[in-house]
Amino acid sequence: MYRQRVGPRFEHREKASQRIQAAPSLATQFQKLKSLTVGLAYFDHDGVTKNSQVKYEVNIEHAKSVLLFNCPNSECIRGDFDLTKELEEAITKRRKNVTGAISCKGWQSKTVIDSVHCHNVLRYTFDLGY
Repeated sequence: MYRQRVGPRFEHREKASQRIQAAPSLATQFQKLKSLTVGLAYFDHDGVTKNSQVKYEVNIEHAKSVLLFNCPNSECIRGDFDLTKELEEAITKRRKNVTGAISCKGWQSKTVIDSVHCHNVLRYTFDLGY
């Protein structure tokens, strides 16, 4: 029998999931937005070693307006990468291309909560069409 996990990581992800599900779609929230392509590159805490990379075209009719990506550190607690404000700002300013980087603010693992931050880095690009 499967036992559901409980703990700080599960609770954080559960709240994030509820926030995403409650959000309107990108098409509803940003009616002028016609297309969005997102590029993500995950790096270690030094920002030097690339761990993975992905690029995808967002289906704005179905994708939610909360843009949240998981931290690749499977032990990270209360971290992840929330690009919702960056996307909102880009759309408000009618920017066509955005490049940036953010650091994970979570804790490296459950044994070091409140003492050692994760600090993995996400470098991102948005290509927006209106």
